[in-house]
Amino acid sequence: MKLLTGKNVLITGGSRGLGRELCLRFAEHGARVGFSYNRNIDAARKLEAELEAQGAAFHGYQCSVLDTDGTQKMVRDLEERHGPLDVLVNNAGISQNLPLALLEEEDFDRVMDTNVKGTYLTTRAVVRSMMRRKAGVILNMGSLAGVRMIEAPIHYCASKAAIVGLTEALAKELARHQIRVLCMAPGLLEDGVGRNLPEHRLKDYLHHCALGRVGTFREIAEACAFLVSDLNSYMTGATLVADGGV
Repeated sequence: MKLLTGKNVLITGGSRGLGRELCLRFAEHGARVGFSYNRNIDAARKLEAELEAQGAAFHGYQCSVLDTDGTQKMVRDLEERHGPLDVLVNNAGISQNLPLALLEEEDFDRVMDTNVKGTYLTTRAVVRSMMRRKAGVILNMGSLAGVRMIEAPIHYCASKAAIVGLTEALAKELARHQIRVLCMAPGLLEDGVGRNLPEHRLKDYLHHCALGRVGTFREIAEACAFLVSDLNSYMTGATLVADGGV
């Protein structure tokens, strides 16, 4: 069953990890996919080859989520290519495994800027068109670290908690324009943020996880495809936690 046939989608941070899987699965569900990436050109080219092999309609952009002018230009170009955007997935994000004592001010700012300000800037660039059409879905990528008291870097936790608040406030503000805003909060996944966790922290997570394993990118991407689909038309302002039962 294709959940996103005919939908025009933009996914930030799309070249690697969960972002890459989101691009592939959304295309598999029938979406026309635009994605952004910051530095890893090789990973972006590999993704483009995979999307081309799927027969997908797609276009990639090298653009930081903190580049205001570049983001606006990307959105305009993508809408000229594919048509008005139906779905925005704010997936781009970073983290650092640093304790407070070693956390410099520039480290804190970098994580908060990318994860929170980048979400704001991209949403602002996309939402005006959605408001004019009174249609659209915005999915923000949160984290279990933003909704539970767990051992994780404080600046990452703070940024992901901010994403939950941003999601709720946006959902309330944009509801009159028939725009839904949601947040996905995954637990530990097969790669990505948790790949550099010390062994004792991974063991502790698995000990408290009802399913006894980390999640896969595909599991989260499929759940995201449903969240932004028309089948999920009565959900907004919600944060879906997918953590295997921690």
